[in-house]
Amino acid sequence: MSTSQILVVDDELEIRSLLKEILTDEGYDVAVAADAQEARDSCMHKDPDLVLLDIWMPDTDGISLLREWSRQEGVACPVVMMSGHGTVETAVEATRLGAFDYIEKPISLANLLRTVERALKEGRDKSKPAVRHLVPPLAAPVGKSQVMKVLREQVRKVASYETPVLVTGEPGTGREAFARYIHSLSPRSADRFIPLVAGSLTRENAESQLLGNERNDETQVGYLEQAEGGVLFVNELGDLLQHAQKVLMSALEQDGFVRAGGNDRIRLNVRIISSATPGFQQLAEHGVFRQDLLAHLNVVPLRIPPLREYAEDVPDLLRYYVDKLVDNENLPFRRFSVAAQNRLRNYPWPGNVRELKNLVHRVLVLDAADEVSLEEIEAALAVESSEDAPLVKQDLLALPLREAREQFERAYLRQQLLLCGGKVGELAKRVGMERTHLYRKLKQLGVEFGHAGDES
Repeated sequence: MSTSQILVVDDELEIRSLLKEILTDEGYDVAVAADAQEARDSCMHKDPDLVLLDIWMPDTDGISLLREWSRQEGVACPVVMMSGHGTVETAVEATRLGAFDYIEKPISLANLLRTVERALKEGRDKSKPAVRHLVPPLAAPVGKSQVMKVLREQVRKVASYETPVLVTGEPGTGREAFARYIHSLSPRSADRFIPLVAGSLTRENAESQLLGNERNDETQVGYLEQAEGGVLFVNELGDLLQHAQKVLMSALEQDGFVRAGGNDRIRLNVRIISSATPGFQQLAEHGVFRQDLLAHLNVVPLRIPPLREYAEDVPDLLRYYVDKLVDNENLPFRRFSVAAQNRLRNYPWPGNVRELKNLVHRVLVLDAADEVSLEEIEAALAVESSEDAPLVKQDLLALPLREAREQFERAYLRQQLLLCGGKVGELAKRVGMERTHLYRKLKQLGVEFGHAGDES
């Protein structure tokens, strides 16, 4: 077989040179182009087996060039798009125009070589249509923090297998978005992604909703059958009632099911991805959730961190949602001032990414000025978090120093007291305070505690 020819199109000399060096070392014949015109000329004189095409170029951008090629059939080989700041709409448009895949910058060497190998292999097989892979940045972790880099790599590894995945995370962290991202990168990406809200299943409808039914010469297709060949996403396992757990477990154990009122056995061909809140496993330990079903669904656990664990990415998320809302809902474009961004980086985000998106939406709708000021952000965050909320979720920066200190001490001592089983003597040792002074502090802050005589 002759050496595969690859055309690299990128306006940055360093990237062109680096990709050419890497791919040449791998045994490929590599040509380069600095802009759309050079790419057109190269394709006229050579017939590349693969094009690596940058999206953002000065004269004609990569999407426009891809659209031109799709209309004129100017290039018949697979095209892989490259970008360091793409959007969902860009990825969707590229896929619609026939792009094979989408690589994020900075480019991972391993991902580059895997994508090139797969594109060349599937591009040569003319007996089947090329698989189109949509890589939506919305579903992928947004940001450059180490937390997101690790999570991004975990998701990509998980996606390549058929095993069930349990996605855990606080509300608002984007669990369904991650499930959709896993599906989009998986071998099942060409088939359906069916979301199921666990709480919608009752004792009366669980069987017909999951398995379907045949009644009065009419057939209702259930969720398991709707997701045939693809993914069934069970949202919030903690809301799945015992009867629904039994029906689902039976289908998983038998690797198939029979519709209610029917006779024909239907083979189960679905990957199940489910979501739950942190600590969900305790429901199984207390018998509220079936241990055997949890074992089936929790083959691969994937934890989605709360936004406060990667707060350094907040500026990137703000810019992302501004661009998305401006494009999708025709809202006015506004920039967040540096002071506003810093304030939001230090906000605890109890509602996570969902809360951030809602805040961006709110300030864009208000359209007070071109720039979102610190004062506007303070007003938007005016609703204080409950004093009973975990300390990490309390917005202490919104309070004067004295109130913030009192709220911190109150939350700190309440949670420490819980760890000490309500025993003030143990609390005094744990926090390093003299007991009499600690009693006064607890009373001053309104923290309830047991009497000294109750302590062991």
